[in-house]
Amino acid sequence: MVVKKICCVGAGYVGGPTCSVIALKCPEIQVTVVDLSKSRIAQWNSDKLPIYEPGLDEIVKQCRGKNLFFSTDIETAILEADLIFISVNTPTKTIGNGKGRAPDLKYVEGAARMIADIAQSDKIVVEKSTVPVRAAESILKILSANQKPGVSYQILSNPEFLAEGTAINDLINADRVLIGGEESPKGKTAIEELCGIYEHWIPREKIFTTNTWSSELSKLAANAMLAQRISSINSLSAVCEATGADVSEVATAVGLDSRIGSKFLQASIGGSCFQKDILNLVYICECLNLPEVAAYWQQVVDMNEYQKSRFTAKVIQSLFNTVSGKTVTILGFAFKKNTGDTRETPAIHVAKTLLDEGATLKIYDPKVEEDQIYYDLTHPSVCESPEMVKKAVSVYQDAYLACENSHAIVLCTEWDEFKTLDYHKIYHVMMKPAYMFDGRKILDHQALIDIGFHVQTIGKTLQRPLLTRLCGVNSCMH
Repeated sequence: MVVKKICCVGAGYVGGPTCSVIALKCPEIQVTVVDLSKSRIAQWNSDKLPIYEPGLDEIVKQCRGKNLFFSTDIETAILEADLIFISVNTPTKTIGNGKGRAPDLKYVEGAARMIADIAQSDKIVVEKSTVPVRAAESILKILSANQKPGVSYQILSNPEFLAEGTAINDLINADRVLIGGEESPKGKTAIEELCGIYEHWIPREKIFTTNTWSSELSKLAANAMLAQRISSINSLSAVCEATGADVSEVATAVGLDSRIGSKFLQASIGGSCFQKDILNLVYICECLNLPEVAAYWQQVVDMNEYQKSRFTAKVIQSLFNTVSGKTVTILGFAFKKNTGDTRETPAIHVAKTLLDEGATLKIYDPKVEEDQIYYDLTHPSVCESPEMVKKAVSVYQDAYLACENSHAIVLCTEWDEFKTLDYHKIYHVMMKPAYMFDGRKILDHQALIDIGFHVQTIGKTLQRPLLTRLCGVNSCMH
């Protein structure tokens, strides 16, 4: 089989960017991304894409209508495709066995059944969604049980290693491409077909082939290792604050060790896009009767949650131990800069805690839509009274307006524009004393202190403003 047509089931954060880059690099291959959501497909076909990633707009505009198509006609796309990516959502189960940890594979199963119902010819089916080990086996069972005469399937695992905000660069300049499949002649042939697609722009030595199970576990293992580094430096940030050390200096010193390296050693407010994968790994370990291994990885998650709770508690404590009736500005709602994604964003935890304590919130983010912010904060897992939230939360399109008459600013996302805001201007329109809580360690803290802000950050104890040091806390409170 020579792959001439590709179908991707799922037009989300993985399917959309991945297939856009494949279309760009493989102009002779027709790539069709399909989804049940008419509104999502309409967005992909518009000037305002449903997701924001630097460089994505340009690629889609260049390829769309030529060899890149976005459609709700799933049947035609599957019928015509030689290779099918399954890139659907794999949320964590909210009910039943494994609740809160195990992945819910209903969308993966649904995609497999759809392929089995529609396909009339041989297909290479590629598992692209983040799934637990042996999920490919489940897909194969569904396809085999519903197999039509003369139709055969090869199932491959091809996990994505994309970081939000740098997804296009991660695809074009990938550290590695991982492809797992059956160690049979047909399995090896299918692996080579997928390798051939990536070889249009990825050197062969960066394409690593394994058996299916190793490929699936490698995805979870890589994310778990990265999350472990984040939790490790975050745990040390608490020690730094208690001892007078500076976590940035500690991280730099540690990162200079060639055995360790400097990546993923930036302490912050917390929040991890890896949490779902680690909880998945914890669940697998429990099912395999490996309680000590499960407990080890669970602690990585727990430390991340502790960091968010610790930071938010510091905000409340600094504001004289109450935020009831006070206005707090949250700068940044996205999980990280250069993305509009809010999944696992620490801003949700911060906002929920402050709302529970009676605060009024003013929120600004340059890329997250107002509807998304209200959706996240009124979700049943976050609040019991959506109407109360809507009364207490205002979303702004301007950072300066969002800071007017606020008692404190909490910076939750490291958008570059926050580094260049006029903080003299902001200070003068805030309530006094004015507080700044830098959850991402990106601001010039001494400059803020010199302006008059009371500044708190992660992993470092800062001096109070000069005015407070001179006149004493009590006289300044009057």
